[in-house]
Amino acid sequence: MAVTLEQPVRARLITPEGRERALSVVLRYSAEDPLAIQMVFPSQASLDGAEVTWIFARELLEEGMSAPAGSGDVHIWPCGRARTVLEFHSHQGLALVQFDKIVLRRFLVRSYAVVPAGGEEESLGLDQGLSRLLGGV
Repeated sequence: MAVTLEQPVRARLITPEGRERALSVVLRYSAEDPLAIQMVFPSQASLDGAEVTWIFARELLEEGMSAPAGSGDVHIWPCGRARTVLEFHSHQGLALVQFDKIVLRRFLVRSYAVVPAGGEEESLGLDQGLSRLLGGV
């Protein structure tokens, strides 16, 4: 059975007017998908009133906590010494969400206890799966 971590955290949604709105977000990490982090946003944070889950690379979160990182739909950068900003792009628009850096760091440390950095492929069982797929070739 694969280990899954879930951690509710407080975040701040930055509105287009520059105001902050408190938000509860769930961080999720699963050994079944060891390369990815999931962030689950509540329905009140979305335009259509539905819960939204963003999935992106664990490595991207790690990189973005110390320097600007990301391309495409997710961008992450440090904001001072204590916060990290995540920028999400969708067809509906743009969302900026601030997190306390220490909360994200603790979650990453917990995820590395489940699957160490560099051990993701082993966790996925890629070698065994490819061997079975190729018939031992």
